[in-house]
Amino acid sequence: MARNNWTLALLPALILTSIMLIASQTLFLGAALHEDLGGGQSADAFSLSNFVTAVTDDYTIRSLGLSIWLSALATFLTLLAAFPTGYLLARMRGALSTALLSAVVASSFVTIVVKVLGLLLIFSANGPFNQALLHLGLIDAPLPFLGTRWGVVLGLVYYTFSYAVLLSYSMVATVPRALEEVAAIHGASAFGVLWQVLLPLCAPGLLAAALILFNVNMGGFSSTALIGAGRVITLPVLIQRTVMLENGYGMGAALSALLLAVVLLLNFAAGAVMARSRVAVVT
Repeated sequence: MARNNWTLALLPALILTSIMLIASQTLFLGAALHEDLGGGQSADAFSLSNFVTAVTDDYTIRSLGLSIWLSALATFLTLLAAFPTGYLLARMRGALSTALLSAVVASSFVTIVVKVLGLLLIFSANGPFNQALLHLGLIDAPLPFLGTRWGVVLGLVYYTFSYAVLLSYSMVATVPRALEEVAAIHGASAFGVLWQVLLPLCAPGLLAAALILFNVNMGGFSSTALIGAGRVITLPVLIQRTVMLENGYGMGAALSALLLAVVLLLNFAAGAVMARSRVAVVT
């Protein structure tokens, strides 16, 4: 009975949120069915020309491919760095663990613009990163950061790192420490415990975390636009240019629909692969 009461209490918020989301997206995507006439004007007649252009234009396809590649690479690097951090936080005890976890949570609330500004200061030609490499004699000239793909990837990693740590922490916290101890007692090495015990148990959570991070990276605009400096044109940056600079609302809506469709397709494909792997393990 209490559960039903909670459901009814949450229903109005769900309906309001759904209406606002569906209505706004319907109006925006509806513009894709009208050809742009220039100057922010659209034709009255319905047309699929924007969608045809979106899926056939070479520049758009290259931007989409670049978005997928950078997002996938940033997701992999983020999880590679965040999972050990989340593991250590989950296995630590006492006030230090709480303090470090609180610091990670607090960092997730820092706006992306502030984070990007910090990266620009650190990795600029006169920043501590390049200066340290120069003093060590590892490089002869400062490494470029602004307007490079590796800079964009680093920005995406930095933006999503705190979320990945929290996701990793929640995964590891559900795995009893006793399982690792038993494996170690029976002769498993540290790598064996990680590979044969911890990662298989965390695999579903890692896939979900990877999809969340990938989706965030695919829609990432601020870090890509600021660090990319107009030289790294991913699909979100192309959408912003089309809408804001060219006043191509219909084309921008079609590109947005393409981005959404590709992300959903990749998510469904990943979910299908995971479902088949579960069936294979059970059988």
